[in-house]
Amino acid sequence: MPYIISTVREEFAEPLADLYEIVFRRGLSNGELNFLITCLGQLYLEKHGKSYNTISDVVKAMECAKLEFYARVARPYEDSAKDRNGDVY
Repeated sequence: MPYIISTVREEFAEPLADLYEIVFRRGLSNGELNFLITCLGQLYLEKHGKSYNTISDVVKAMECAKLEFYARVARPYEDSAKDRNGDVY
């Protein structure tokens, strides 16, 4: 889950600020978003070695990030759209 301690978050602050600047200056396509996520997975494998377990670590992290994003962003958005537009069921 993305809830890491603040001292660890601080280590990522500067590179994330640089990335934020690039994204908001020129935009980001869904392919570029996929590229960035894939690069992070590749970095993990480079650091920890390629094995079933480390590949599984990357897949699990991506899946858990997806589920957390869905719960925190997509589900509330869909719920508000349902409230505005009416339920399908």
